[in-house]
Amino acid sequence: MPERSGIGRWLTPWGAYDAVRDQLGSVRNIYIAGTDVQRKETFESPELVLLLHGFFQTRKLWEMMEDRLRHDGFGVISFNLGGVLHRYNTHPVDVVARQVADKIDSLAAKHKFESLHIIGHSKGGLVARRYVQHLGGDKRVKSVVTLGTPHHGTPTALVAVAIMGMGTLSSSAGDLLPRSQLVRAINRDTFPAHVPLTSIYSREDLICPYQASVLRPRPGETSMSNVQVRGIGHSQLAWDPGVYRIVRQRLEHASALWRERRQ
Repeated sequence: MPERSGIGRWLTPWGAYDAVRDQLGSVRNIYIAGTDVQRKETFESPELVLLLHGFFQTRKLWEMMEDRLRHDGFGVISFNLGGVLHRYNTHPVDVVARQVADKIDSLAAKHKFESLHIIGHSKGGLVARRYVQHLGGDKRVKSVVTLGTPHHGTPTALVAVAIMGMGTLSSSAGDLLPRSQLVRAINRDTFPAHVPLTSIYSREDLICPYQASVLRPRPGETSMSNVQVRGIGHSQLAWDPGVYRIVRQRLEHASALWRERRQ
């Protein structure tokens, strides 16, 4: 059986190709393919999930996650978050978070839903936190699950800074660095205790090293938890079946807590 992780898989062309795909995603399916996704209107589901993708990726990253969630009875929505070429999610986190807040309010009014869960991959998790902590999302969000999110910033974001012209182009690249203004803000302010926040991270994530993803709850932040997985690349977190089982369990647990509070 081929090695799933470790240095050995980089020593053959196909192994190296798979390793790069697991870290960055499929060039053909995520970066080149259009941003349109197959739509199945499922707003009537009592358990609605919003998927937020990361920096320089598109919502095509979520196709497998969407299929699994829908199969298990969840309603699913994702947004084209704009950015470079109107598709690669490079806008600053604050800009995206406000865009997400406006879209959620608009959809809630149109489709008459009150609440939803959020799953954020990489930068998408920071967008979710900004929305919940500072833009009123705590009144609507049942839970947040992050996948490979740099909650403390990541030094690999220096590559993103370079891609975006060393700061000459407005982007979220600087937001992803350790000690950025955004990172300091979300870690300075208490996360709402009634919204479960789960960080799922991998020790084999080369884009967001696991130390950057581990939540460090302070006294009173009882809703935070960490789940470590092994042998999973950065983008692979969005489609690995084992990660999905953890995600589903967290969503189901949060839904039960929400129902208890409402009763």
